[in-house]
Amino acid sequence: MIPSLLTGTNRQTRILVADDDPVILRLLQVNFNLEGYEVHTATRGEEALDKAKEHLPDVILLDVMMPGVDGWEVCRRLKEDEATAAIPVIFLSARAQDQDRRRGYELGVVAYVTKPFDPGELIEVV
Repeated sequence: MIPSLLTGTNRQTRILVADDDPVILRLLQVNFNLEGYEVHTATRGEEALDKAKEHLPDVILLDVMMPGVDGWEVCRRLKEDEATAAIPVIFLSARAQDQDRRRGYELGVVAYVTKPFDPGELIEVV
Protein backbone atom coordinates (compact mmCIF):
# COMPACT_ATOMS: atom_id res chain seq x y z
CA MET A 1 0.00 0.00 0.00
CA ILE A 2 1.31 3.44 -0.97
CA PRO A 3 0.71 6.14 1.64
CA SER A 4 -1.07 9.08 0.13
CA LEU A 5 1.32 11.99 -0.17
CA LEU A 6 -1.59 14.39 -0.47
CA THR A 7 -3.63 13.30 2.53
CA GLY A 8 -0.98 11.91 4.87
CA THR A 9 -2.99 8.74 5.50
CA ASN A 10 -2.01 5.11 5.04
CA ARG A 11 -4.87 4.30 2.67
CA GLN A 12 -4.11 3.58 -0.97
CA THR A 13 -3.70 6.65 -3.12
CA ARG A 14 -6.89 7.03 -5.16
CA ILE A 15 -6.79 7.98 -8.79
CA LEU A 16 -9.67 8.65 -11.14
CA VAL A 17 -8.93 8.00 -14.80
CA ALA A 18 -11.44 9.45 -17.27
CA ASP A 19 -11.00 8.54 -20.93
CA ASP A 20 -13.45 7.38 -23.59
CA ASP A 21 -10.93 4.97 -25.15
CA PRO A 22 -11.38 1.56 -23.46
CA VAL A 23 -7.85 0.43 -24.41
CA ILE A 24 -6.23 3.46 -22.76
CA LEU A 25 -8.54 3.17 -19.77
CA ARG A 26 -7.62 -0.48 -19.21
CA LEU A 27 -3.90 0.15 -19.78
CA LEU A 28 -3.85 2.89 -17.17
CA GLN A 29 -6.00 0.94 -14.74
CA VAL A 30 -3.67 -2.08 -14.89
CA ASN A 31 -0.49 0.00 -14.65
CA PHE A 32 -1.70 2.07 -11.70
CA ASN A 33 -3.08 -1.01 -9.93
CA LEU A 34 0.33 -2.67 -10.29
CA GLU A 35 1.88 0.41 -8.65
CA GLY A 36 -0.50 0.07 -5.68
CA TYR A 37 -3.04 2.76 -6.55
CA GLU A 38 -6.78 2.41 -6.02
CA VAL A 39 -8.14 3.17 -9.50
CA HIS A 40 -11.61 4.37 -10.45
CA THR A 41 -12.55 4.88 -14.08
CA ALA A 42 -15.02 6.87 -16.13
CA THR A 43 -15.74 6.94 -19.86
CA ARG A 44 -17.83 10.11 -20.02
CA GLY A 45 -17.54 13.58 -18.54
CA GLU A 46 -20.67 13.40 -16.38
CA GLU A 47 -19.53 10.04 -15.02
CA ALA A 48 -16.14 11.56 -14.15
CA LEU A 49 -17.83 14.37 -12.21
CA ASP A 50 -20.02 11.90 -10.31
CA LYS A 51 -17.10 9.60 -9.46
CA ALA A 52 -14.91 12.51 -8.40
CA LYS A 53 -17.54 13.54 -5.85
CA GLU A 54 -18.20 9.96 -4.76
CA HIS A 55 -14.59 8.80 -4.31
CA LEU A 56 -12.71 12.10 -3.76
CA PRO A 57 -9.56 10.84 -5.48
CA ASP A 58 -6.10 12.18 -4.71
CA VAL A 59 -5.53 12.93 -8.40
CA ILE A 60 -7.61 12.90 -11.60
CA LEU A 61 -6.30 11.94 -15.05
CA LEU A 62 -8.68 13.51 -17.52
CA ASP A 63 -8.98 13.18 -21.29
CA VAL A 64 -10.00 16.39 -23.05
CA MET A 65 -12.01 14.90 -25.91
CA MET A 66 -14.85 12.80 -24.47
CA PRO A 67 -18.46 12.43 -25.57
CA GLY A 68 -21.04 14.59 -23.86
CA VAL A 69 -19.32 16.87 -21.37
CA ASP A 70 -15.71 17.28 -22.53
CA GLY A 71 -12.64 17.43 -20.32
CA TRP A 72 -12.46 21.22 -20.45
CA GLU A 73 -15.92 21.50 -18.92
CA VAL A 74 -15.29 18.67 -16.44
CA CYS A 75 -12.17 20.45 -15.19
CA ARG A 76 -13.99 23.77 -14.92
CA ARG A 77 -16.78 22.19 -12.87
CA LEU A 78 -14.34 20.31 -10.65
CA LYS A 79 -12.48 23.54 -9.86
CA GLU A 80 -15.73 25.40 -9.13
CA ASP A 81 -17.01 22.75 -6.71
CA GLU A 82 -15.70 23.21 -3.16
CA ALA A 83 -15.63 19.43 -2.62
CA THR A 84 -13.33 18.77 -5.60
CA ALA A 85 -11.54 22.09 -6.21
CA ALA A 86 -8.30 21.04 -4.50
CA ILE A 87 -7.94 17.71 -6.33
CA PRO A 88 -4.99 17.91 -8.76
CA VAL A 89 -6.08 17.35 -12.36
CA ILE A 90 -3.74 16.09 -15.08
CA PHE A 91 -4.94 16.37 -18.67
CA LEU A 92 -4.14 13.40 -20.88
CA SER A 93 -4.91 14.40 -24.44
CA ALA A 94 -4.09 14.08 -28.11
CA ARG A 95 -4.59 17.85 -28.31
CA ALA A 96 -0.98 18.99 -28.21
CA GLN A 97 -1.01 22.58 -29.46
CA ASP A 98 0.32 25.36 -27.26
CA GLN A 99 -3.13 26.96 -27.05
CA ASP A 100 -4.58 23.68 -25.70
CA ARG A 101 -1.87 23.42 -23.05
CA ARG A 102 -2.33 27.07 -22.11
CA ARG A 103 -6.09 26.59 -21.79
CA GLY A 104 -5.52 23.57 -19.55
CA TYR A 105 -3.18 25.44 -17.23
CA GLU A 106 -5.60 28.38 -17.13
CA LEU A 107 -8.29 25.95 -15.96
CA GLY A 108 -6.01 24.83 -13.15
CA VAL A 109 -4.47 21.54 -14.30
CA VAL A 110 -1.15 20.64 -12.67
CA ALA A 111 0.21 18.84 -15.75
CA TYR A 112 -0.67 18.31 -19.41
CA VAL A 113 0.44 14.99 -20.91
CA THR A 114 0.00 14.38 -24.62
CA LYS A 115 -0.93 11.13 -26.35
CA PRO A 116 0.76 8.92 -27.26
CA PHE A 117 2.38 8.61 -23.86
CA ASP A 118 4.66 6.24 -21.98
CA PRO A 119 2.73 4.65 -19.07
CA GLY A 120 5.87 4.59 -16.91
CA GLU A 121 6.49 8.29 -17.45
CA LEU A 122 2.84 9.06 -16.70
CA ILE A 123 3.14 7.18 -13.40
CA GLU A 124 6.15 9.37 -12.57
CA VAL A 125 4.12 12.51 -13.33
CA VAL A 126 1.37 11.32 -11.00
